[in-house]
Amino acid sequence: MSRLMHVSSGPYAPPEPVRVLTVTSADGAALHVEVHGPEDAPAVVLAHGWTCSTAFWAAQIRDLAADHRVIAYDQRGHGRSPANPACTTDALADDLEAVLKATLAPGEKAVIAGHSMGGMTVMAASTRPVFREHAAAVLLCSTGSSRLVAESTVVPMRPGRLRTWLTRNILGARAPLGPVTPLARRILKYGTMGPGSAPHMVEACARIVHACPRKVRHAWSNVLDLLDLDHGVRELRVPTAVVHGTADRLTPPVHARALVAALPNCVDSTELPGLGHMTPVEAPELVSGRIRDLVTTYATIKEGA
Repeated sequence: MSRLMHVSSGPYAPPEPVRVLTVTSADGAALHVEVHGPEDAPAVVLAHGWTCSTAFWAAQIRDLAADHRVIAYDQRGHGRSPANPACTTDALADDLEAVLKATLAPGEKAVIAGHSMGGMTVMAASTRPVFREHAAAVLLCSTGSSRLVAESTVVPMRPGRLRTWLTRNILGARAPLGPVTPLARRILKYGTMGPGSAPHMVEACARIVHACPRKVRHAWSNVLDLLDLDHGVRELRVPTAVVHGTADRLTPPVHARALVAALPNCVDSTELPGLGHMTPVEAPELVSGRIRDLVTTYATIKEGA
């Protein structure tokens, strides 16, 4: 697929999956799904964020697939999943349910990790029967449930209507991002990553984000602008851990603190000083470690096993 771009070497180069399948969601949307690692190992499901793809989880897949079955999928319109006119949080929940149903045996439990819009996907699916059947525990990375545009600090000015208007127009811009240039890397680093992020981390994220089609980027920006999943947080009853960076401009720490306060079963909260929005890339070992901890503590291969 010509729009799919990622680094081809280093820790953020996507590993080859053991199995690839296309899963059909409730409305007929086709979803690209990859399975890595041993088939009989404990399951982990990874849901990426806005403008990203399965490539975003390369470091976690590389680490966890040694002794876990890692399932990663492209959100609709992202990566290898074709664009679809239905861009809603209900569609995100439908897609996650479809992936769980297609890749897990009846009663099989998995740890589900969601970054940014992937975390919002989990919140949207929290009341769904298939999600509740299969979710052993959840990791929410750099995400929020509402007021995303109003709370964003991408625009460096005091909160208020002007900042919200400017942020909405920046995040929802229809213009193509163009090639990954030094200027593009600096802009992406400022908006999405911590100031100490290494160049190879910035490069990996820039290639992934710039590969997202502009129409898809714009369509989902509108969904994020109007997001209200506070009810989904209150219904997320499985053990849930939260990870966030203190320098996150897209989902600042206020969101993580609100999640921790509202979650019925928050088992851990990790604040990463100086890190930005791309925590699985900026702190790969820590994020993988949190997933491993949740698997060890809460996940079994099958219910009753």
